[in-house]
Amino acid sequence: MLRLTDLKLPLEHTDEALHSAIVLRLGIAASDLLSFNVYKRSYDARKRGHILLIYSLDVNVSNEAAVLLRLANDVHIGPSPDTTYQFVTDAPSEDFLRPIVIGFGPCGLFAALILAQMGLKPIVLERGKAVRERTKDTWGLWRKRVLEPESNVQFGEGGAGTFSDGKLYSQIKDPQHHGRKVLTEFVKAGAPAEILYVSKPHIGTFKLVTMIEQMRQNIIDLGGEVRFNQRVKDLHIENDQVRGVTLASGEQIRSDHVVLAIGHSARDTFKMLHARGVYVEAKPFSIGFRAEHPQSMIDACRFGPQAGHPILGAADYKLVHHAKNGRSVYSFCMCPGGTVVASSSEPEMVVTNGMSQYSRNERNANSAIVVGITPEDYPGGPLAGIDFQRQWESQAYLLGGSNYDAPAQLIGDFIAQRPSSALGSVEPSYKPGVKLGELDASLPEYAIAAIREALPAFNKQIRGYAMNDAILTGVETRTSSPIRIKRGADMQSINTKGLYPAGEGAGYAGGILSAGVDGIKIAEAVALSLKAAAAR
Repeated sequence: MLRLTDLKLPLEHTDEALHSAIVLRLGIAASDLLSFNVYKRSYDARKRGHILLIYSLDVNVSNEAAVLLRLANDVHIGPSPDTTYQFVTDAPSEDFLRPIVIGFGPCGLFAALILAQMGLKPIVLERGKAVRERTKDTWGLWRKRVLEPESNVQFGEGGAGTFSDGKLYSQIKDPQHHGRKVLTEFVKAGAPAEILYVSKPHIGTFKLVTMIEQMRQNIIDLGGEVRFNQRVKDLHIENDQVRGVTLASGEQIRSDHVVLAIGHSARDTFKMLHARGVYVEAKPFSIGFRAEHPQSMIDACRFGPQAGHPILGAADYKLVHHAKNGRSVYSFCMCPGGTVVASSSEPEMVVTNGMSQYSRNERNANSAIVVGITPEDYPGGPLAGIDFQRQWESQAYLLGGSNYDAPAQLIGDFIAQRPSSALGSVEPSYKPGVKLGELDASLPEYAIAAIREALPAFNKQIRGYAMNDAILTGVETRTSSPIRIKRGADMQSINTKGLYPAGEGAGYAGGILSAGVDGIKIAEAVALSLKAAAAR
C-alpha cells in the first residue's frame, strides 16, 4: 500500500476526477490502480471562490515496488505507515492490585479502556454522575439557574469535553498514531466514520453522550468497574509511594497505581494533593470573553461564494494579535454554529464556554477571545492561579446580577468604551441569560486593553469581526489548568511513585483528542509497571 499526499482537486469534482488524478500523479495505467482509500481530506480556502480539497490517500497498485523505485524522490509518495494500535503488554498471570483511574473525562476514559483491553480491570472513580443524569443537571443550571456542584459542565461522565464542540483534532506530535486509536474507538462506539479522514473532525454533545455510554459498557464487559458519585477525598502515600485512596464516603481502596485524570476544575483535589506533598507547580493559562458573530458572516468571509457547501460546513477561524502592552490575544475553542454555555462548577461564580452540536447549524459562531497570563500575574504559590480564577468568576457573577446571568457588552460599545443598553442584530445564546453593561471591571486592566486593541485588528482578517452588534460575554477562565502536576519520563509524579498525573488537569493535554492520547500513554506506563512488578 502506498501513501499519496498533497493531491489537490477543486471543491466540485467527481469521483472519476479523483481516480484520474491518482493515476496521473503516479504515472500508471488506469488498470494498475487496484483500489484507494481516503486517509485525510482537508481544504485550502486562501482563495475565496477557488477552494481546493487536499487529499492524503492509501493506494493499492500493481507492481508497487517498481512505482516506489521510480518515484523515490517524490516526498509526497511512499509506503503507507502502519497505524494499527499495538498493546505494549498484557495482564500479569498472577493476582495483582487493580489500578485506579480518578476521573472519567476523555483522558480517564481512554486510560480505563486501554487498561481494560489489556486485562487489567481498572476501577474508575468519578465524582460526578453518569452522563445522562449529568446532562439533566447541566440543563438545570441553563434553564432554572440551579447549580449542582458535583454534576455540571465540568464534573461527570465524559468530562468538560462532553459539553463542547466535540473537536477531535490537535497539534500534538503523535509518532505512535495513538490519535488514530482514539478516533477508531470513537467510530466503534457510534461516531460518524468521517472523523477518520476529515481534517478537523468533530462530534458534538448529543452524539458524545451515546458514545460514552457505549465505551463505558465496553470497559465493564472487559472486567473494569465504573463508579459514579465517588469523590476522592484523600491519597494514601507511604515512603513516597501511593498505596490507595480514601473516598468522601470514608471507603478506602488499596492500589499501588493511581491515574490522576481529574480535569482542570477539580480545585479541591488540587488542594489535597498539594497538602499531601505531591509536587505541584503554577503554570500559564488564559482568560477572556466569548465573542459571538453571525455564522453566515464568518462563512462568507472564509469561503466567499462557496459558503454553505456541504463538504465545507460551517466555517471556523483562528486569530492572533500581539498587543502593544506585550500581551498575546488569540481565539480559542472556536465553535462554529454553536452556543455559549454556562460552565460554573462552584456556587456564585460565572464561567463561560462554547458548545456545538454535530450539525453546527445554530445561528451564531462563538469563540473565546483570550489573553495569555503567567504565574507572574498571580504570585502566591502553586495554587494561586485558582484564587485568581475565582476572583474574576465571582466578579462576573456580581456583574451579571448575582443569578448566574453573565455580563455582556456589544463589541462596538466595548471598543468605544461605552456601556451597552440594548441588543442589536446578534442575539446572545448564553443561558440562563445575559446582563448588558460594561465589561471593563470583569478582567484585569491589561487584559481589557489587549482585547480592546485586538478586536479592530481581527477585523482586518475577518471583515465585520468588529461589527457593533457582535456580543462579548464574560468570563472565560478555564482555558486550561492553572497548575501542572509534574511527571517524569516514566509518566509518574516526580516525587510520588505510583501516581500518574494525566490529561488537562495535570497540565499535559488540551482538548478531547490530546487528552485521549495522554490517557493511552498513561495506561501503557501503568501496564508496564504492573508487569515489571509481577516479574520481580
